[in-house]
Amino acid sequence: MSQPLTCDVMVVGAGMTGAACALYASRAGLDVIVVDRGPVAGGTTGAGEGNLLVSDKEPGPELDLALLSNRLWAELAQEFGEAIEYEAKGGVVVATSPGSLTALERFAGEQRAAGVVAEPVAGDALYALEPHLAPGLPGAVHYPQDSQVMPALAAAHLVRASGARLFTGRTVTGVLHRADGTVLGVRTDKGDIHTPAVVNAAGTWGADLAALAGTSLPVLPRRGFVLVTEPLPRMVHHKVYAADYVADVASDSAALQTSPVVEGTAAGPILIGASRERVGFDRSFSLPALRALAAGATRLFPFLADVHAIRSYAGFRPYMPDHLPAIGPDPRVPGLFHACGHEGAGIGLATGTGHLIAQTLTAKTPDLDLDPFRPDRFPEEAP
Repeated sequence: MSQPLTCDVMVVGAGMTGAACALYASRAGLDVIVVDRGPVAGGTTGAGEGNLLVSDKEPGPELDLALLSNRLWAELAQEFGEAIEYEAKGGVVVATSPGSLTALERFAGEQRAAGVVAEPVAGDALYALEPHLAPGLPGAVHYPQDSQVMPALAAAHLVRASGARLFTGRTVTGVLHRADGTVLGVRTDKGDIHTPAVVNAAGTWGADLAALAGTSLPVLPRRGFVLVTEPLPRMVHHKVYAADYVADVASDSAALQTSPVVEGTAAGPILIGASRERVGFDRSFSLPALRALAAGATRLFPFLADVHAIRSYAGFRPYMPDHLPAIGPDPRVPGLFHACGHEGAGIGLATGTGHLIAQTLTAKTPDLDLDPFRPDRFPEEAP
């Protein structure tokens, strides 16, 4: 019988977060294996827009993580450059009424106190930033720290740069334990892998992996659609969204919610979001969702009414009840670490998450307090 593979740490999930965990763990001197039942970026990452945002986060733990991740992404951009289509394009959050402008400016003031660069933009100056916006908008806030990558490319480059051994098309079927309950490794459909540390970066399937390890994590899928237009000259210069997007992100509702989010890409197509609804893993086409996206986008940018949408796609964001990811060691299962539950912010928060996971794996003091992200902060479900 062949001997099991061995490594210092095994990352389950080859999406953006798993790729970042592999990169920073490898650069901390650890021997890493990455396992995914599908291809690299085959889940949530491949269905994302690649947003690296601070603009949509209120002061608190998630914003702290976003600011850390923002700095780390800027460092990686120096290393990978155009290969990951990194664009420091900035974001523009638009108010659609005087009342929403007052609330937006108040929110931006709180963010500035937490370290975000948030610049108020009066109505006339707004059209110097985005000439094709609908006329008559009262103002906006400009967030120069917002940026974007092409997520599938970024995940692939980070995995490759990590030097980790990558096994795609391999499904984890169990987590192995020693007699004292600590992690021994994982069982897959193609053999066992022995390791003292397993990182759960399984995204929307993070709850399943936690259950295989004998614990729980309340990750649920939250479906979202994106519309993609025909390639165009650059007519949208920033990530542009209406101020009510922030409230939709923070909502606990399972019902369909849409708020206009519009951005150009380096390749030419314009991406239009964002919708959110909890319908399990149902990938069914939703005409109401796509109609709502198109209507919201044309309200912001009237020229889009004459532009063809060439395709749409759906993805599932890993939703957590308190909208914070689980990051760090699970005290209920020694040797199990979690790095999942980032909902729609996983691309942007991946670098900070991977960096913090690597620090905990190597017994260093994390750069951020991990207590708000504790995997065991939720009450245990009854059997």
